[in-house]
Amino acid sequence: MTAGNITTEKLADSQHPINDLIQQRWSPLAFADKTVEPKKLSSVLEAARWAASSYNEQPWSFIIATKDNPTEFERLLSCLAQGNQEWAKNAPVLMISVAKLYFERNGVENRHAFHDVGAAVANLSMQATTYGLFVHQMAGFDVPLTKQTYNIPEGYEPVAAIALGYLGDANTLSERWQQRELAPRTRKPLENFVFSGSWNQTSAAIGNNQ
Repeated sequence: MTAGNITTEKLADSQHPINDLIQQRWSPLAFADKTVEPKKLSSVLEAARWAASSYNEQPWSFIIATKDNPTEFERLLSCLAQGNQEWAKNAPVLMISVAKLYFERNGVENRHAFHDVGAAVANLSMQATTYGLFVHQMAGFDVPLTKQTYNIPEGYEPVAAIALGYLGDANTLSERWQQRELAPRTRKPLENFVFSGSWNQTSAAIGNNQ
């Protein structure tokens, strides 16, 4: 059974009602051999542009490579960890998100920069989901190599690698990746991380409020 482009087995089994886009968003490893239309790619980046940020600093940048330019695609792919290259090579779009570490307004360190870049990518991911596109973010990439490859200056830090594209067939993956692709989605219950009064004291705000 499917809901749009996603099997019902991958829909979030939420404790409480959530928006359909959030329920449908997940991070696949299998991507289809299908180009992401330029207008859709521009749209998901526009969504990132409108994320909230501390002092409206907008400390995010994105390095992008698409399969339309094989040389640039291979260049960005080479920055990924070997294990991630195995499946990410099939995605039609690869990105690296980058954070500006200091406020432009006064040169003071922006300790919220990574948070704000994450918020921008969350916007990007939700917009992608509206088009039936999927995003997989990766911690597994070579940060020094990325800085060198793209001449990223001091005061900026690569945050995450990102694969973007249409959902592919899990059968195209190696056995180890198939197991991960087909595994049920899991999340910690709210009781484990929503506190009031003191650390690790579950908040009454998430009690039985149906």
